[in-house]
Amino acid sequence: MARKKIIAGNWKMNMTPSQAVELVNTLKPLVANDAVDVVFCVPAIDIIPAMEAAKGTNIHIGAENMYFEEKGAYTGEISPAMLVDAGVKYVIIGHSERREYFAETDETVNKKVLKAFEHNLTPIICCGETLTQREQGVTIDFVRQQIKIAFLNVTAQQAASAVVAYEPIWAIGTGKVATTEQAQEVCKAIRDCIAEIYDDATAAAIRIQYGGSVSASNASELFAQADIDGGLVGGASLKPDFGQIVNY
Repeated sequence: MARKKIIAGNWKMNMTPSQAVELVNTLKPLVANDAVDVVFCVPAIDIIPAMEAAKGTNIHIGAENMYFEEKGAYTGEISPAMLVDAGVKYVIIGHSERREYFAETDETVNKKVLKAFEHNLTPIICCGETLTQREQGVTIDFVRQQIKIAFLNVTAQQAASAVVAYEPIWAIGTGKVATTEQAQEVCKAIRDCIAEIYDDATAAAIRIQYGGSVSASNASELFAQADIDGGLVGGASLKPDFGQIVNY
């Protein structure tokens, strides 16, 4: 069975609640495409208003992060139950910015992934190398390590429903894009790694996105690759361009 493409926007720390509503309303007609899954991952404070604005459309609202505990004394954190109650289906986990600025590790990513599955949330699990790692030729080794730890104790059935986002850190927000060959090579290596951990069927089912300066001009070439099932889009997801990416 062909994997359905999934195009997710990662809004990062942008858009006030009123701006979020405005943006959803602007993008609604532009992203109306049932052939792909369209997800807007928005700041926590924007989830409810964005959800209201997206009602009755093909847009899913996702979260940018969540904590791995059910509830408790974790000031400032958002629990999976809160996301579920708000109607969220997808959650980004382990984005490189979370790892770099907020001390997330492969181990905390794994805890969050397990907790997401416990609540039937679909994790968008991020991985990717730095420029130094790319230049030293350790990209595949490094990404395989991130994947293996992220999927620790995850069942094959859960893994099949997950989304992995490969984002070379050197391409995020820099305007530098991995070549189509580089992106396909790593996404294939991720799929091969999933096949090793589980089996070919699980590897064939899991959806793998490319992220890092995805634009209207490079989307169709990237998404045409055998192992690239869509994109995790940063800056361009805040503009009408996102419609062109969704309708690549």
